[in-house]
Amino acid sequence: MLRKVSSKAGGRISLIQSQAAPTSSYRWLLVAVLWVVGFLNYADRQAIFSVFPLLQSRLHLNLAELGLLGSSFAWAYGLAAPFAGYAVDRMRRKTAIISGLEFWSWICAATALTSRLWSLAILRCAMGFGESLYFPAALSMMSDYHGPRTRSRALGLHQTSVYAGTIVGGFCAGWLAERYDWRWPFVCFGVAGALFGVLLICLLIEPERGATEETEGALPAKCAPWPPPSFAAFALFVARTPTISLLMAAFACANFVAVVLLVWMPSYLYHAFHLNLAMSGLTATAFAQIGSMAGTLAGGWLADRLVQRLAAGRVVIQAVGVLCGAPFVFLCCQTRSIVTVLVSLAAWGFFKGLYDANIFASLFDAVPVAARGVATGWMNTVGWMGGGGLAPLVVGLLAGRYGLGLAMALVSVVYLCAGALLLSVLFFGRPQKPCYQTSITT
Repeated sequence: MLRKVSSKAGGRISLIQSQAAPTSSYRWLLVAVLWVVGFLNYADRQAIFSVFPLLQSRLHLNLAELGLLGSSFAWAYGLAAPFAGYAVDRMRRKTAIISGLEFWSWICAATALTSRLWSLAILRCAMGFGESLYFPAALSMMSDYHGPRTRSRALGLHQTSVYAGTIVGGFCAGWLAERYDWRWPFVCFGVAGALFGVLLICLLIEPERGATEETEGALPAKCAPWPPPSFAAFALFVARTPTISLLMAAFACANFVAVVLLVWMPSYLYHAFHLNLAMSGLTATAFAQIGSMAGTLAGGWLADRLVQRLAAGRVVIQAVGVLCGAPFVFLCCQTRSIVTVLVSLAAWGFFKGLYDANIFASLFDAVPVAARGVATGWMNTVGWMGGGGLAPLVVGLLAGRYGLGLAMALVSVVYLCAGALLLSVLFFGRPQKPCYQTSITT
């Protein structure tokens, strides 16, 4: 249906396609549809890590150059993220999701045409630009169908697509590369994404921004979701809200650890335990990601319950996740027992899931509705530029001197830093029911 939404601040009237009620069954169907897109998002980006050994031998790349391929995506993704979030706050989320999916899918397929380091790096950057649109748009859209009472569960359920995409992307890429050629995974994943993008035209329905906040009483009636803030206004708001800076810094630390294990674990298992490409790709991802699925579902449920009693409940669950996960990060990279590696990866994955389920739900507790897109964008920028962008290259350089296993194990210290930052949030006031007119000024 079409609803007329007016903006007092901007003096304009816009027509927004929305559901009659965001509490209808469509809100969970939307999560399922976007789950598939999230799955494709991570399958595409994970595929290259499973074929690192083939790229190393056939294109004669060293560990630092492979690390550069991992970092190039993260740098482009991080640089584009705030602009993507800024755009998402001003355009239909449906358009952003479909256009982003089509762009990165065709870039993924084009990777099969490359044969040099520089061209691979350029295409990885282009894929990062395309994928930067998805999460700000998808999370903003889901949050307009799911209010504070179900938000952690909805976003946590969507987060499981990340783990499933990582598992399938890692295994299928290794399987296809061993039996055919390293180029085939990119063709298959790219074409699949492009075709699904066509289906989204009929499946996605744009919601009214801020609808669930008003219906569930999370915002005062006077708080209008429009207009979205400028970069300067949002920067001023962040400067006045320490909680946001601490959450972003913690995300950078947590993402650093996660990217290290995603990028380097397949190669570590391939060389340390002599697994083939398919099994190293599967083993490196399956146990950790299945554990993360369980942790995410548990973390979403626990956070939605705890936040009703404690304002910082989502952050408490996140802190428990990173602090309990740190020992398993060290153990999985320093043991000579494959069984211990698998158990440690599964345990790390579970505690990582507790953190992941609440990454953006805790952020949305601290920012106004009108700023969700730009807030998600900046969160991704800090997480990927400050964490994920540095991680593959730093570990690649350290591995050349100290060995890959020890270099990976040392990143467990970064997890402890994330825990300290999250605990610091408890000593600062968390803004409740943020309102654009009263929280952000130009």
